[in-house]
Amino acid sequence: MKRSFSYNLVAFVLKLKGLKKIFSKDPIDYKKLRKEDVKQPKSSFYKKNSKSFKILDSSITELISTDKKKKIVLFFPGGAFVSGPTTHHWDTLKEIYKKTNYTIWLCDYPKAPEHKITQITDNIDAVYTEALKKYNHKEIILMGDSVGGTLTIALVQRLVKEEKELPSKIILISPVLDASMSNSQIDEIDAKDILLAKKGVLSAKKMCAENNNLDTPKLSPINGSFNHFSETILFLGTQDIMYPDEQIMVRKLKESNIKHKVILGEGMPHIWPFLPVLKEAKLALSEIIAELSIN
Repeated sequence: MKRSFSYNLVAFVLKLKGLKKIFSKDPIDYKKLRKEDVKQPKSSFYKKNSKSFKILDSSITELISTDKKKKIVLFFPGGAFVSGPTTHHWDTLKEIYKKTNYTIWLCDYPKAPEHKITQITDNIDAVYTEALKKYNHKEIILMGDSVGGTLTIALVQRLVKEEKELPSKIILISPVLDASMSNSQIDEIDAKDILLAKKGVLSAKKMCAENNNLDTPKLSPINGSFNHFSETILFLGTQDIMYPDEQIMVRKLKESNIKHKVILGEGMPHIWPFLPVLKEAKLALSEIIAELSIN
């Protein structure tokens, strides 16, 4: 499939930013990645429509719906466990908020290496528990990109295991499934991926791991069960080093008879639905909004 002209522009900008270069080093320079962080946008839109509060060690920014129907999106942004959220997360949420009837919580959870995966997942669990106090589980949708997808999948796996109420749907954008990065097909895609590289991603995962355990489902949900899972919508790119593991997840969803849908970006990189300017991203965002609208 021929990619749009805007793809070449986005690829050029990403190259100028040097993200692939950052992700090609071990140890990854997480402090350099954090220079792109936007902890609280200063735009008039967010000043007018949002409020902030804390749940455990997480900062929650709430975009408050004026609709009487109580629906909420819990959004866990990516950033390799070491950074984020960034401008593209805030811009995406702004568009989703303007075109849906949902309240949105963006969860800025603790980051590695200062915090490890158990503390991070304790925060994710606490955010979901707090949402259940205010919303029916059928009115909750989880959304996450990259390692935000990791945290989303692992949360649902824990909820199933503990026989707790599940969200009605989860929307995953380029989720990371296996922290070990051991799938041999990853090396084939690495040279084509314009954003990520295996070496730096693996370094970031080790910063988050406890006792160097990369196999725990908290970090590698591909090792967990997908039985009784929530309905799942996946946005995947074929030139993303995460794609080989994502294909395994899709197969497991099929084997577990879980309702799911895959929106495949041929030739697209990691988190392509969130990349600004990209024509394919605008189409993907309209798909995300459509999925929220039919819930």
